[in-house]
Amino acid sequence: MDKPNSQSNQERWAIDFHKTVDGRSPVEEFIRSLPDKARAKVNRTIELLATLGFALPMPHNRKVQGVEKLWELRVQSPPQIHRIFYFATVGRRFILLHGFTKKTEKTPPREIQVAVTRMKDFSARKRKQR
Repeated sequence: MDKPNSQSNQERWAIDFHKTVDGRSPVEEFIRSLPDKARAKVNRTIELLATLGFALPMPHNRKVQGVEKLWELRVQSPPQIHRIFYFATVGRRFILLHGFTKKTEKTPPREIQVAVTRMKDFSARKRKQR
């Protein structure tokens, strides 16, 4: 899927955190686990995403290759690199799915799979609500 058209900077996107069936929010837990400086950088990048949407440029934002609709927020907090996978849904909402600290050059497939599984879970539960 190609990058959706970027929107006016004045139209903010809502940021929602994926919740598991038992009510946990893994991304919020991940963010809380970070050191103060890294947590501040992650929160600032999330705020930029809410403000700029898909217009948020590299190195902060990138489409995940080979996975439809999945994007990643990229936060550098030397010596660590943090990633948060997300996708867009109706109503100008981003759903933050999975966060992790990168330890290798290439993103481990298991991290992407966690995000894909949560995206499918979110979509399935939304369909049931209709």
